[in-house]
Amino acid sequence: MPVDDDEARVHCRLDELLDERGMTLAKLAELVGVTVVNLSVLKNDRARAIRFSTLTAICDVLRCEVGDLLVVTPRE
Repeated sequence: MPVDDDEARVHCRLDELLDERGMTLAKLAELVGVTVVNLSVLKNDRARAIRFSTLTAICDVLRCEVGDLLVVTPRE
């Protein structure tokens, strides 16, 4: 099945996880070692890719699993 770039089915739950932990995007960026802009792109479901090292660092800081951060939304 070809990939349809207009159909973003992977949703990033970064907002929810940050809220649950009382952490800001700026603080997460500082702890992970990436820019706020890059995390914002991920948070707003506009990222086309993410490095495994960044994903691992985010999960380490937030003490979560990849499946807590990224979820696949059902097709309509």
